[in-house]
Amino acid sequence: MNKQITSIQNPLIRQLAQLKDKSRERKKAGQFLIEGKREISLAIKGSYELETILFYPDLFSHEQLNDLTNKQINTIEISKEVYQKLAYRDTTEGVLAIAKNKSHSVSDIEFKTKKPLVLVAEAPEKPGNIGAILRTADAANVDAVIIANPKTDLYNPNIIRSSVGCLFTNQIATGNTSEIITFLKSKNINIYCAALQASVNYHTQDFKKPTAIIVGTEATGLSDEWLEHATQNIIIPMQGEIDSMNVSVAAGILIFEAKRQRNFI
Repeated sequence: MNKQITSIQNPLIRQLAQLKDKSRERKKAGQFLIEGKREISLAIKGSYELETILFYPDLFSHEQLNDLTNKQINTIEISKEVYQKLAYRDTTEGVLAIAKNKSHSVSDIEFKTKKPLVLVAEAPEKPGNIGAILRTADAANVDAVIIANPKTDLYNPNIIRSSVGCLFTNQIATGNTSEIITFLKSKNINIYCAALQASVNYHTQDFKKPTAIIVGTEATGLSDEWLEHATQNIIIPMQGEIDSMNVSVAAGILIFEAKRQRNFI
């Protein structure tokens, strides 16, 4: 029989509420919460280790629980009050999982092709933008996503939610700008920086070679270190009054141009 927890004062539930709300607690515990059937399924597919699944049976049945995973994972039946305490989204599915953090070092990246396509975002601040970037990366099936100088941890519930689980489908790493540049150069990957200075139109470049597309924030753009090491700065021609667009939109345009050149679309 499943273990049951009905009180929000239960020590485990209080601990999980901290995991949901605080990056510091996620790093300290080496754990994070995943909410939703699709997200949990993608995490399992992405080889994340799940420690416990919690479910509210009025929304998520025992049959659905059995369909979710065929592995022997600890399960806990929770009350409506407990579920509402832990759930992050307004549209609820009644299931959450406690998962173990993964290492996201650039040294962990393994390429299965000799001409990888990599997307690098420097210092993105908004979890929604990071989530959108991860969705773009998944749609284009890029070989890796790297977040340089991250402003938030990857397991922020807003990132998981806005990426609709694509956090778990991408090969993703974090690091500082210097180590990422060193890594890309060690793999002989061309560095194309989206920047206004000394730029050429993005579609004039050959992205069929090993390629990293580098995007920065709308407010500050890329740091000088990236520009100093760029193979070429590239620009998306703008026909309106402003000179920048949302970072996830820019990333999508550039990545899918690379895919077009590679005859994948």
